[in-house]
Amino acid sequence: MKKLVSILLVLVMALGLCSVAFAEDYTLGFILGSREHAFYNTIESGINAAAKDLGFTAVVLESDLKGDVASQRIEDLVASKVAAISLACNEPAGVTNAIINADAEGTPMFTFDCTTTLTDVIKSFVGTDNYAGGVVGGNATIKTLEDLGKTDGAVIGIIGYPEPQSCIDRENGWYSVVNEYKDKYNLTIVNIGNYKGDADTAQQLMDGALVEHPDMAVIFTVGDPACIGALAAIKNAGATTKMIGFDANPEAHEAILDPVNGEIWIADVAQDPYQIGYQISEQMLKYLTTGAVDSATILISPYLVDASNAVKP
Repeated sequence: MKKLVSILLVLVMALGLCSVAFAEDYTLGFILGSREHAFYNTIESGINAAAKDLGFTAVVLESDLKGDVASQRIEDLVASKVAAISLACNEPAGVTNAIINADAEGTPMFTFDCTTTLTDVIKSFVGTDNYAGGVVGGNATIKTLEDLGKTDGAVIGIIGYPEPQSCIDRENGWYSVVNEYKDKYNLTIVNIGNYKGDADTAQQLMDGALVEHPDMAVIFTVGDPACIGALAAIKNAGATTKMIGFDANPEAHEAILDPVNGEIWIADVAQDPYQIGYQISEQMLKYLTTGAVDSATILISPYLVDASNAVKP
């Protein structure tokens, strides 16, 4: 009996060592949207933590939010023979062919933050429940109007980014709420425009919106970089517009808690980018070692950050 137990212990230990060695044999490729965004830097922190904990090598690149750049990154990673690739699919139309080609060459493909519906080869997507986040933002927009006593004829707006599916979902979630109140509160809803992931573009859009609608009561943006640009425009115009963002990056927390900026940037829909990075790494490694993933879609619930729960960076 003792001999049998000893043999079993040796086998368990051997299997454990093989498992660790197996994980260490993997090099996984990741393509961020842009390191200029704090959100993607935090995703990278989650990836690096997973690499340390789970024992694989991470190669992390960025696409500058462009499909052609992401396509080139995929080709480079395939050529370097990484075991699997995951990317933030910010511009699906421009990168989907590269995803399909990589899969055809035997490199499993995954997505995080933003995905594509133009192909079914993606093994797993990990990201925020962006539609639900848009609903959170929409409810916050209406509550802000009610708190301000502006429930008759107010002008509200949205700054969008209609390329990444994640931002499309946020916009749709927001509209699903505010459209319910459009007639009830006699709202004018303004689509301020596509900020293309760029704060300066958002500032220019907001400058124009405030010329046309100087009394705009509340705006919602689908990303914090848009808030940074819009904040500058609102302050320059001396407007009283309130603003609700999406990402809850450190600069959002800081602005919300600031005595001056917090009068404008009043709330933000929070994601958990660290967990996005960590969990997509887990799914990639699980697929490579077992041939399966936990789910084709893994969504992380968002929540609202305001002055009551914001934290200093």
